Amino acid sequence: MSEQPGRPPPTSALLRMAYNALAAAIYQAVVHAGGTDLRPAHGNVLEMLAIEDGLRLTDIAGRAGMATQSMGELVDDLVRKGYIERREDQGDRRAKRIHLTAKGRAHAAASWVAVDKAERELRRLLGDERYKQLRADLAGVADLKLDLTDPAP
Repeated sequence: MSEQPGRPPPTSALLRMAYNALAAAIYQAVVHAGGTDLRPAHGNVLEMLAIEDGLRLTDIAGRAGMATQSMGELVDDLVRKGYIERREDQGDRRAKRIHLTAKGRAHAAASWVAVDKAERELRRLLGDERYKQLRADLAGVADLKLDLTDPAP
């Protein structure tokens, strides 16, 4: 995307910047709680498993918007560090599911404490109605199925 002086940042950039600010604060809280061997990118795996444990690699990658190979590298690193483990998928023995270990669950709990603090701070800053509207609007944006491939403006 080329720079266009005087043009405000696109909504996608504002959403990314807001996400990055929240993710960085949550990451710092997890590091403070003892996750000193974690990197911010690990949050792409741990966040998904904290919401729904036992996902396949392709599911985690898809939800995070990452390539499966890149996600695989993060998963391998977290397995080595003891945060997650691969287990056989009972429904499909050819596949593996990824689960949090006790160490991973402890750090997920620390991240939920930080997430709850962030939610309270957002509610305080915005007020109840704007906070609820923001969440509804973001959920709507997340559900959009945009096709931007049409060359017409």
